[in-house]
Amino acid sequence: MFITIDEPYAMTDVGLRRNNEDSVFPEPEGVSERDRLFLVCDGVGGAEKGEVASALACESINSYFNAFLGDNDADAGFISKAVSYAESCFDTYVENHPGAKGMATTLALLYLSSNGVSVAHVGDSRVYQFRNGHAIYQTKDHSLVESLVEMKLITPEEAAVHPKRNVILRAIEGTARPAEVEVTTLNDVEAGDYFFLCSDGVLEHCPTETLESIFATSLSPLEIKIRIAEKCAGKTRDNYSFYLIHVRNVRESGSLAQNILSFLYSFI
Repeated sequence: MFITIDEPYAMTDVGLRRNNEDSVFPEPEGVSERDRLFLVCDGVGGAEKGEVASALACESINSYFNAFLGDNDADAGFISKAVSYAESCFDTYVENHPGAKGMATTLALLYLSSNGVSVAHVGDSRVYQFRNGHAIYQTKDHSLVESLVEMKLITPEEAAVHPKRNVILRAIEGTARPAEVEVTTLNDVEAGDYFFLCSDGVLEHCPTETLESIFATSLSPLEIKIRIAEKCAGKTRDNYSFYLIHVRNVRESGSLAQNILSFLYSFI
């Protein structure tokens, strides 16, 4: 499977907080349709340098992909190793900066490969796949309220306003508490699909139903980015960050030469 995309769009904003503990990768000003790896991380810890945790996770996971992916595929085993590498980088940072002890981050990851789209997440940052205005896939939060919903102790509506809705059960922290990464490979991908990665701050004013209504419109990817940003601006209490990836075309995998030619022709 050979997937080409349009120019991706991203943003990260402080919201109504004093500092921004979210990070996205690639940096919005440097992203292009040639990028394959996308990350959104939401730092946890405040005084314990959540902003360092999210940025370090992005940097170290990208470094691992660049160093070791090669001809391999970004399957569950590879992504888990990338996260383990990030955790070892956390250990090194905390050893040199003891004041950062306790820092942690969520993770939402998407990688476009020849075998489909690899999705991974830890915590309550989400990955969606939208088709014709419907969320045909979304990750399940590793959070207290999601666990309560699954046990039918509260309803999804109650979860949205629950006083402990921000309590997460998994995070990238360090090797002493290795994160359990949930990885999925999506093979049902069509031209026109959207992938959307976001931190939980986006969901304050753009829950799934609102996102579906936005993606159901005939807006361009840039206009969708602007619409979501307008929904959050000046109202969202938390930091909010997202990545928006629009699938331009999907072809079945051919020879390496055919794939290179297809990739080059997509920009003509």
